[in-house]
Amino acid sequence: MRTPRSIEKLETKMENMDSDSMRYEVLQNAKSFKASWVGLGQALYAVWKDKLYKNWGYTEFDTYTVKEIGIKKPTALKLLRSYYFLEKEEPGYLRDEYREKKSAAAIPGYEAVDALRLASKKKSIDSVDYAGLKKKVFEEGRDARDIKKNLTQLIRQREELDPDEARQKRRQTIIRRFVSTLKSLKQELRIAKMLPAEIMKDTDKLLSKLEAETR
Repeated sequence: MRTPRSIEKLETKMENMDSDSMRYEVLQNAKSFKASWVGLGQALYAVWKDKLYKNWGYTEFDTYTVKEIGIKKPTALKLLRSYYFLEKEEPGYLRDEYREKKSAAAIPGYEAVDALRLASKKKSIDSVDYAGLKKKVFEEGRDARDIKKNLTQLIRQREELDPDEARQKRRQTIIRRFVSTLKSLKQELRIAKMLPAEIMKDTDKLLSKLEAETR
């Protein structure tokens, strides 16, 4: 939620801008961030996609969001990803009719939508599980903490129902961690020339075999 002081800063920046310009529109949406994050996400997506911030004297998108509208990089990225997710996967929730039917408190926050976006990428979550999470976000207005908690419970239930799959995932995770560590050590050894070339070749072969196990 924006403080009166932060809103005042935005209004000051807007005073000499064309009220029909995209730059003005972004700041207008930023003023009512909590209630209309979708509008801000849409505007920021357009700014990021078309690199409009460069026309306004900023070389980087991150610099623009921090200095002009007071939004840090992690928040800006979540807004972009959440809006893009809605546009591609759940366009129905971008319609004005949906938001008009909901109170500001019931409109899902960008963090909850981002949590749903991440859940949609989980292979262990099926269509029924996803539909349940989607209902909690869009119909019940649950926050990100609840969605993540539910997601963790669903994944745990899946692991209990299919222990072999859970064991395989754990195995691959450990192997990937070992490969990462081995690559780092191999690089140090190569630079320091602490081992003969023959052993380094054997290390490369071992790495290839380990990486094959994770495919």
